[in-house]
Amino acid sequence: MTQNRSNRDSETRTNTERKTAWVRPETLPNPVAEEGYQYRWIRVSMMGVADAANVSAKMREGWEPVPATVHPEIFSDAVDDPRFKDNIIVSGLMLCKAPNEMIEQRTAYYNNQAASQMQSVDNSLMRENDPRMPLFNDRKTKVTFGKG
Repeated sequence: MTQNRSNRDSETRTNTERKTAWVRPETLPNPVAEEGYQYRWIRVSMMGVADAANVSAKMREGWEPVPATVHPEIFSDAVDDPRFKDNIIVSGLMLCKAPNEMIEQRTAYYNNQAASQMQSVDNSLMRENDPRMPLFNDRKTKVTFGKG
């Protein structure tokens, strides 16, 4: 007796695989990484009003606009402002880049600012300390997870 069997090649995983679900596209595309630089989206306008103060502050920090010719894969909005016509702008945000050294210096500066503020708070708190009733300055945190 012969059995009527189908060929195993027709029953591969690719033939029985589910279709992939639709995923909402990202609002801001990620540029292809460049060695030694970090990218950031800088606000150029908000609700149709130009934000020149923000742009000039970021330029003074060291952020440089990325020309559209460098990343042709990123679609850019049409911009009326002649200062930014050759740059990549999406939804009022302009793609900028900065060297990693500048980012590290900026991070160290803000970490130093935060540490000095915490030291100031600690000094102010300990000034009120009384040996009869000492204040505790315990800054330890603990993360626990619930039991399943």
